[in-house]
Amino acid sequence: MQLHRFTFNYFSENTYVLYDETGQCAIIDPGCCKKSEEVELQDFITQNNLKPVLLLNTHCHIDHILGNAFVAKTYELGLAIHVEDLNVLLSGARIAEQYGFPYNVSPQPALYLKEGDQVKFGNTILDVVFTPGHSPGSICFINHNDKLVIGGDVLFNGSIGRTDLPGGSFETLSNSIQTKLYTLQDDYLVYSGHGIETRIGHEKIHNPFVKARLSF
Repeated sequence: MQLHRFTFNYFSENTYVLYDETGQCAIIDPGCCKKSEEVELQDFITQNNLKPVLLLNTHCHIDHILGNAFVAKTYELGLAIHVEDLNVLLSGARIAEQYGFPYNVSPQPALYLKEGDQVKFGNTILDVVFTPGHSPGSICFINHNDKLVIGGDVLFNGSIGRTDLPGGSFETLSNSIQTKLYTLQDDYLVYSGHGIETRIGHEKIHNPFVKARLSF
């Protein structure tokens, strides 16, 4: 499996395209909101002869859904999210108005994902892991063959997702990280919703917000 990261919109959000040797691909958290960003995403897909078959949101804060409508319409894809983030998705127009930028309203979800589900494209399998705390319905997508995590805004390099937004909880997020991510092997790479990637082992030791619990 291969991964390409774009950094889009006013919040420097990371949009990911995952693809494999079959040419099928998944688009995760499309944050493209300007014409130039839409063209950049579309050109990459065209130039690499990719066929988008999945539109996924790790969570539905405005910076991660700005391109949902464009991707859904361009590639005729249904949206998949966790049901606990539906209200977050539906608040998108109001939040965009508060910030004062244009927003093409995201389509309604076609599929609700839950803990233990798998999503597939080509020869690739992504496990769905429920990791609330940053938002009520945050999920991570884990590929165990390549030891990587598409983590949204759960865990960052040296930081964690903010928990002061509606539905956020530091205790819940900390528990999600401890029980769902820090149980992975140290060499798993986490690709976050903002900033650069990090390794699980590094965050267990050095993350100033959530360090791995010691067992005796």
